[in-house]
Amino acid sequence: MSILKNLPFEWLVGIRYTRAGRRSGRNSFISFISLISMAGIALGVAALIVVLSVMNGFQKEVRDRMLSVLPHIEVFEPGTGLPDWQATAREAMQNKEVKGAAPYVAGQAMMTRDGVLRGVVLRGVLPEQESNVSEVAAQVRQGKFSDLRSGEFNIVLGGELARAMQAGIGDRVTLVAPEGQVTPAGVVPRYKAFTVVGIFEAGHYEYDSTLAFMHIDDAEKMFRLNAPSGVRLRIADMQQAPLVARDLSRILTGNVLISDWSKQNKTWFAAVQTEKRMMFIILTLIIAVAAFNLVSTLVMTVTDKQADIAILRTLGASPRSIMKIFMIQGALVGLIGTAIGVSAGVLVALNVDVIVPVIERLLGVQFLPRDIYLISALPSDLRWPDVATIGAVAVVLAFLATLYPSWWAARVKPAEALRYE
Repeated sequence: MSILKNLPFEWLVGIRYTRAGRRSGRNSFISFISLISMAGIALGVAALIVVLSVMNGFQKEVRDRMLSVLPHIEVFEPGTGLPDWQATAREAMQNKEVKGAAPYVAGQAMMTRDGVLRGVVLRGVLPEQESNVSEVAAQVRQGKFSDLRSGEFNIVLGGELARAMQAGIGDRVTLVAPEGQVTPAGVVPRYKAFTVVGIFEAGHYEYDSTLAFMHIDDAEKMFRLNAPSGVRLRIADMQQAPLVARDLSRILTGNVLISDWSKQNKTWFAAVQTEKRMMFIILTLIIAVAAFNLVSTLVMTVTDKQADIAILRTLGASPRSIMKIFMIQGALVGLIGTAIGVSAGVLVALNVDVIVPVIERLLGVQFLPRDIYLISALPSDLRWPDVATIGAVAVVLAFLATLYPSWWAARVKPAEALRYE
């Protein structure tokens, strides 16, 4: 209480108006409208925090699943490949951010079995080094990734691809190379039978349905190459991939090209960012509607308090002080609503994995069936910069809503206000 006594009178009156008296039904109604405005701001802020956290969680989940198969950075030389890939790998490892390197051969082919035909993306790898740059060996659900041995023409398929080809461990599939063999009789397709020795599940449909791995020596024979296509790199912090790629472009010798994961999936990430921006704008409109409810609340307060305003003016209060009183009242409603919304939103976002299963059990539904989405739990990734931005936007909108009613209160003429009192 001693702290309040030392505040300027504008703050004292503004805080008192925020609490709203109970002398009449009109005052109680104004107090109720003020609480509704506060609750609206809190609900909008909480909803925006939770929705953005869940969207961030989905983005992180999909990105992590993509990068469990994809490299963080690829270094390659178009056309000729990298005959001395070990030298390129050693140069790249000089960068402290680079934690692993492995060669690869990339190509496309047609896969056929029992009349089923599918286009596939083939990747030739060294099984003993692949764990340095990807997690595909740990994602093998049937068979062994280490069974990819040079000259045996074995292959590891994605789960969806294996199901489409109706192929299991030990079955044989036929690969048809994109470039045929020229003979006196014309161009004859080149094909080779491979034995399925493993099936992996990355949890990302695009890769599970199109990707297949083989030994790098077999891939070179399949595509008639004399060297690996390039080197795949894994770095400590995937978010730094563009920066590390720029650094590597200055130290790597040879006519090499460097591509990071953000460039390889540029369209997908751009679509996700656009969706997040649109969702932010849509949910911010909810906060805006709640914030501008303050306009009606403050207008009603000004109308009800005209006699008080007139008395304050006759006691020497300036129009600026009157304006400040109602700005303080509206700003406090906005701040309290924002604080409640931020607290509730953060609490829910941090406990989505607990709250959602409870709701599913109560309603008897499952929001994310695993056989459809491959993600059984609703992911959430709370980011404090998002929370700060949402809170700042809510406070600014609430403050803007106070300007007109406060300006109107400052224009009240004491004589006219007290005429009928």
